[in-house]
Amino acid sequence: QVQLVESGGGLVQAGGSLVLSCAASGRIVSFKAMGWYRQAPGKQRELVARITSVGSKNYADSVMGRSTISRDNAKDTVYLQMNSLKPEDTAVYYCNAATWVGNDYWGQGTQVTVSS
Repeated sequence: QVQLVESGGGLVQAGGSLVLSCAASGRIVSFKAMGWYRQAPGKQRELVARITSVGSKNYADSVMGRSTISRDNAKDTVYLQMNSLKPEDTAVYYCNAATWVGNDYWGQGTQVTVSS
């Protein structure tokens, strides 16, 4: 069983920046992809950013150009740098690890609140 622990969330003013971290108990190089998702109150969970085992990245249109996903394989940690934050970025952010056999692991989530 893989455990994912997110950190770095908090309260930030609009226009500010945050770096979210996701520390995995297993080797992240063994996963098909690692990703960040978010869920705002009353909304469905949505993909924010994803990085594959070979380093390919994709982003939601809503964060394109403002966010960067990266990974440190030596530390088994994935990061999400978020800049120019907007109130609509307010959500619980979840780390995800996708296996090659179709399983998903999720962290407990970290709250990001952007004040206007």
